[in-house]
Amino acid sequence: MRIVKILVTGTAGFIGFHLAEVLAARGDDVVGLDNISDYYDVRLKHGRLAASGIMKEEIQYNRIVQSAKHPRYRFIKLDLMDHDALFGLFDREGFSAVCNLAAQAGVRYSLQNPYAYINSNIVGFINILEACRNFSTNHLVFASSSSVYGLNEKMPFRTSDNVDHPVSLYGATKKSNELMAHAYSYLYRIPATGLRFFTVYGPWGRPDMAPFLFTRAIIEGKEIDVYNRGDMQRDFTYIGDIIDGIVRVIDNPPKANPDWNGASPDPGTSPAPYVIYNIGKGSPVKLLDFIELLEKIIGKKARKNLMAMQPGDVVATYADVESLARATGFAPATPIDRGIGEFVRWYKEYADKLV
Repeated sequence: MRIVKILVTGTAGFIGFHLAEVLAARGDDVVGLDNISDYYDVRLKHGRLAASGIMKEEIQYNRIVQSAKHPRYRFIKLDLMDHDALFGLFDREGFSAVCNLAAQAGVRYSLQNPYAYINSNIVGFINILEACRNFSTNHLVFASSSSVYGLNEKMPFRTSDNVDHPVSLYGATKKSNELMAHAYSYLYRIPATGLRFFTVYGPWGRPDMAPFLFTRAIIEGKEIDVYNRGDMQRDFTYIGDIIDGIVRVIDNPPKANPDWNGASPDPGTSPAPYVIYNIGKGSPVKLLDFIELLEKIIGKKARKNLMAMQPGDVVATYADVESLARATGFAPATPIDRGIGEFVRWYKEYADKLV
């Protein structure tokens, strides 16, 4: 299925930037949206946009900017909480599909600024749902997170697992997004797919994530904070594999599950056209092994500051991606050493622009 016109929110962000690039390159008509918040260094966000042909000096609020790189990619600076402007955009453009990646990210920041998560992840998301309902969007793909698994210790994480015990407000807002999307899918028959992202890394990655933080500190000879004394595992997944999975999902809107049984409900599917997938590598890496690999690629030892577990964090993440693979052919294949090598090469090229 080829999408005629797609809205991608969060295109100044890590995943959204890469997704817009791939969709535009294959010929889709793409509108990117972002409010360019200052949660982290906006120079990185403007750098991503510039790499997509969207120049900083041309950006104005609620104004479409044409990419100088992709003939069928346009960008608009807009906040999802701006109901009227968002509805105006949907009315003008008539999107066939929406991929909502815009959100207030980060587990630890949710302990400091909880209202940012309610505003962006709840109010912003209900505006997306209402726009999809009022303007007849054919498929809504939205970002959830492995953080919804919270206190669940059964590995690997499966979408059929109970996720009623989040340990961060961030995780709670992402679980809320899943519930909200299901209600709209059930009531208004909007095909909706939720993607529980695991630890995504690669070029243009977020500066608040471990690969960026560790790489910068090792290169600069500074200490890295290693939580739970390094006794952690993460399902690191390379950005190229993630984007391949998202594109496959966009092209395959869900159908109602005819075998769904309310007496024994499967949380991952529904009698509505709604489905939840894990999207990850499916092979967790020990944090200390990850640091050792970074040391090898950078050619310098890390100075580790071994710390206690942080509130809101979890010891391990491990995705079962069988249902996504079965539905779309998703098969993440990038080895961790190659992926980290690509990230470090990008970082060394880009770091001087963030000094």
